[in-house]
Amino acid sequence: MSQIFHFILSFFLVITLTILMSKNYTNIPIRTIMRILITEILLAHFLLNSHIGEIIINKFSLFFEKILEFSSEGTDFVFGNMKKQKLAFFFLNVLCPIIFISSIIGIFQYIRILPILISITGNILSKINGTEKLESCNAISTLLFGQSENFIIYKNVIQKISQDKLLNMAITAMSTTSLSIANAYILIIPPQYVITAIILNMFNTFIIISILNPKKKSKKSFIIYNTNKNKGLFETLEEHILIGCKITIIVTAMLIGFIPLISAVNTMLHTMIGISFQNILGYILFPFAWSLGIPKTEIFQVSEIMAIKIISNEFIAMIELQKISHTLSSNSFAILSVFLVSFANFSSVGIISGAIRGINKKQGNKISKHGFKLIYSATLINILSSAITGLIIKK
Repeated sequence: MSQIFHFILSFFLVITLTILMSKNYTNIPIRTIMRILITEILLAHFLLNSHIGEIIINKFSLFFEKILEFSSEGTDFVFGNMKKQKLAFFFLNVLCPIIFISSIIGIFQYIRILPILISITGNILSKINGTEKLESCNAISTLLFGQSENFIIYKNVIQKISQDKLLNMAITAMSTTSLSIANAYILIIPPQYVITAIILNMFNTFIIISILNPKKKSKKSFIIYNTNKNKGLFETLEEHILIGCKITIIVTAMLIGFIPLISAVNTMLHTMIGISFQNILGYILFPFAWSLGIPKTEIFQVSEIMAIKIISNEFIAMIELQKISHTLSSNSFAILSVFLVSFANFSSVGIISGAIRGINKKQGNKISKHGFKLIYSATLINILSSAITGLIIKK
């Protein structure tokens, strides 16, 4: 009963906070929201509590292990025995495989599997979630390409997309995790929580955007997938390898910059007022952690890591979670792990708006003005995903 109570509490808290930002709360599609919610609860239960779900997750885990093995061929050649000596472990084992995974995605794009996959899956999702095909396909393409590279696909139509739809696409990009990054997450937290979070975040994105910007489906359609048939295999591979390299460098730079910055700010505030910045944000997020059903003795630890994720990025928060995982209950660990799997942080606002601005300056500037709304919405999506995890996870 406790799990059901905390889920209902968290659900209504998230919905209420989303309605406060809604442009037209009288047209919220309640039936659609309930249909999405039931669908994702059943999927999460299947993945976390069934034998078949466990087998599927294990297969995914083995797949990513193989990816890591193949990736190590390149890193060992370039960096010698550094990996065997466990030097630069995070960079070589967690970040460098992103480049190899990006090259695999490039091959699937070249042989035209991805356009078909995005179109078919987007159509199916559109029928389930009640959103337009553009927004559903955007969720799938973000999953495959990532939050910034994804918008390249829509470069021929992005100037025609309305501000509300573009904002929905940006929220999706911040909430949905790409497969290339998912491999890195699996090396830090258990794969069942990574895979469950990816699925829940995608469905919960549709719930949040249908409340923020409730609209009837437009009859206007776009050719949403941009692909250059003149590109050769090696040109496509080179492009995706460089994209993977860019992601690796960006994440590395964020870690190098944010970890000491957080440490410096915490030290400064602690010296001046006796409390750190993450402590302050931890207190703000304290009610959310409590609503998720976190035990009283663990609430502040959990809310602090939630705060770290929002002000810095998910990798730093995951590293902090590893440090205290032995002090958390299995339930708290599962709920927090799912919360951390997304790009919902301040740096992502710049990445997403910059990616759009690079394609269309006017549209990019529109998204920049809604930076707070992006983080606000994406964080609520994460909380809802954590609430569903808390509901179905076995204690």
